[in-house]
Amino acid sequence: MDLWNYKTEVEFFKQALNSFASPEQIFYKLNSGYFAYVPKGIETEGRTLQSRNSLIGQFTEKWCKTLLEPIATKLKLFAINGVICDELGLPKHSSADLAFCTSSEMVQKPENIKIIFEIKMSIVSNYKFEFPKKIKFIGDYKQHKGNPSLLRSDSMLKAIGKSINIRVSGNSAAKIPIIVIGNSPITDRYSNKVDFLKTSGVIQGFWSLYPNPTNSEHIKSTPKSGFETIFDKENLFHKCKKLVTMDMNYFSSSISKYKLGEIISIASQEPTDLGKAEKFLTLIRS
Repeated sequence: MDLWNYKTEVEFFKQALNSFASPEQIFYKLNSGYFAYVPKGIETEGRTLQSRNSLIGQFTEKWCKTLLEPIATKLKLFAINGVICDELGLPKHSSADLAFCTSSEMVQKPENIKIIFEIKMSIVSNYKFEFPKKIKFIGDYKQHKGNPSLLRSDSMLKAIGKSINIRVSGNSAAKIPIIVIGNSPITDRYSNKVDFLKTSGVIQGFWSLYPNPTNSEHIKSTPKSGFETIFDKENLFHKCKKLVTMDMNYFSSSISKYKLGEIISIASQEPTDLGKAEKFLTLIRS
């Protein structure tokens, strides 16, 4: 299975039409025809095609599972959509889009969840629908008026908000990596934000699984790799393996320098580096 490309997007439209979705549900109906997005240079009333959202959401979550399942299997884990874990702030109505777990159940304990993936993918390029079933590529995301995937501020904010909600759910979330998966670049204004989220340990990365969303200039990665474009499946495997095998411990606090120094002094008395780390984490969370 390939990474995301324009053929994947054409396949979504074909599946939706074959599942009895009408063209009006998944395309904008303009005077010049049916389009995935309103092309630049065409004046229309401001509106958003909401009816496509649930369909593309279901498609991308299943697509990510299919792509990542062989990786999970190699790591002796299960790739599961819709994981529920109340202890991590993941109830049924706001479950994890995808997770690697040690068992195949949808309802999981925190200690059995090894990676959480939040999926923010959409149709990226523009297409024209022609009856009866022809889907024609007409331009990349820079040639239409939409803001797909991680280029949307609301998608970024929702992903960040959900990730923070998981992080602050308690110590049980401290060892679980969180990855936001998209299929577009990010905007310049989010470059520093995603790097800060990674270096602070809140989110372990924003990954785009679309290697070539445009032939023109775009952000492929940020200076501290908070956002990265994944170019091949081997790289994707190694990144997932690293996250699964790392002994991650998230911690966050706001204390005086005096108190911090006291904690460091006490922790430094432990005989080993591992002991020092464990003592520090215990004290910083107490």
